[in-house]
Amino acid sequence: MRRRLIVADKIVTASGRAGNAVRVADGSIEAIGLAEDLRVSDLAEERYSGRVITQGLVDAHFHPLGYTAALMRLTVDEARDMADLADLVREAADGLEPGSSLVGSRLDDQSLGRLPTRMDLDSMVDDRPVLIYRYCGHVAVANTAALELAGVTASTEDPAGGSLDRDELGVPTGVLRETAIALVAGPVGNRTSGLAPGELLTAMEGLASLGLTSIGAIIDMSGDLWCGVGNELDLLTEVGPDLPLRMSVLVTTDDPQVLESAAGRLSAAGPRVRFLGVKQFADGSFGGHTAAMHEPFADQDTLGIMRINAGTGQMARAALSMGGRVAVHAIGDRANGAVLDLYETLIEEGADPTDLRIEHASVLTAPDLARLSALGVTAVVQPAFLMSEAKWLEGRVGSDRIGRTYAFRSLLDAGVPLAGSSDCPVEPPSPWWGMAAARDRAGLTPAQRVDAAEALALFTTGAAAAIGSPMLEVGEPCDLAVVDQDPLNVTPDALRRTSVAGTWIDGEPVTLPADPVVWQAT
Repeated sequence: MRRRLIVADKIVTASGRAGNAVRVADGSIEAIGLAEDLRVSDLAEERYSGRVITQGLVDAHFHPLGYTAALMRLTVDEARDMADLADLVREAADGLEPGSSLVGSRLDDQSLGRLPTRMDLDSMVDDRPVLIYRYCGHVAVANTAALELAGVTASTEDPAGGSLDRDELGVPTGVLRETAIALVAGPVGNRTSGLAPGELLTAMEGLASLGLTSIGAIIDMSGDLWCGVGNELDLLTEVGPDLPLRMSVLVTTDDPQVLESAAGRLSAAGPRVRFLGVKQFADGSFGGHTAAMHEPFADQDTLGIMRINAGTGQMARAALSMGGRVAVHAIGDRANGAVLDLYETLIEEGADPTDLRIEHASVLTAPDLARLSALGVTAVVQPAFLMSEAKWLEGRVGSDRIGRTYAFRSLLDAGVPLAGSSDCPVEPPSPWWGMAAARDRAGLTPAQRVDAAEALALFTTGAAAAIGSPMLEVGEPCDLAVVDQDPLNVTPDALRRTSVAGTWIDGEPVTLPADPVVWQAT
């Protein structure tokens, strides 16, 4: 039996566990307490003087291939005007083989002043297909070459659950919303080289350097969400045996047979990979004006786009029948209400509420908050959204809705199980950044703040429960983070600067890169 004692200055958890040491036997936690009480003869010790032990950090909603693409391929979030965008796009295009497509991400129309159109992109690159995703992933812009490659013309009809922006003559402008992205993503993505397995591993090693030990990984079987990355299932299963952290995988697909096949492959992909369930969509995003709302947006006369349909229930039942969980994206209050309608039906049919998740639950009506509480369904929330949306969010949702938007305090007070996440690459992957945002909310609606312990719980016990990863408890696999400060006794700004001295999984230290490749929050 391999045993060791991991010792720091203290252990910090959301529930206030006492002690400063964890004793490990064959990868599992044998005891937790004070080092002097846990020492036995011939027990090896790992000492972290001046450091703090926490439960391994968990992100319940993460796009590993989208994040890898954001690290390794074109991103345009630094562009502050169309000239900046043109420089970034042309530079990236110059490095590609003739005839190949250019795919970019993290387009920020708030910084640019507006979304670009196909004509804007044509002026930058007209000799190859170009598709650039808004940072939310729910809107993309294609140039004329990309539209022509996909056969999109003025006669192309809007698909169910999506739309093409059009000019006064009905000609597509290149702006694609929600499911309309799929019209172009496939043809464009087929002309890219995709990501290499080594690139994915490099990105995941960077996450371990943040103290993350588990993520709720979302993979897209259609190739629409982050086109150009390659086959997400193939890539993930190839690197599965070498992953530096755990992945509980949600699969985005509308085909029950594809879901079943993916579940089988994931179950055999390595000791740190497991099939978690299915991911579906009920609507879009605030940033894209595609979140499904009961009343129009304050700054645009639209109710958004509702994507939930009969197929959503079919896929939910398929996942549950396989022993998996169901995660449905819902931002707007109308979308959240529709998901709760579905979940009420599933629970009546025998579903366990703990197997049901609402991804985001961004704005809820008071009756739906009460329904969510009564059902016992988990809300997977993204506090870091506040950091990128604070300047424009109230102008978009309006003064009547802002108090119930990202209403973490109200959700906790209602007894709703909460799990924290970044939705990376929508936001940076640092869980410390997410905790800080939950506490200070970028100054927006302070009444919805959570305290330090509640913020830590979001990214430890709450997220772990949402994806079934280990807890800091006797008998559980030993997943820990060792950090330079007590997250319960520092300001939010200081919390953002947390440094990780060690990450442990299954009672073994993860070898952290000396110079990790990671998107650092700023």
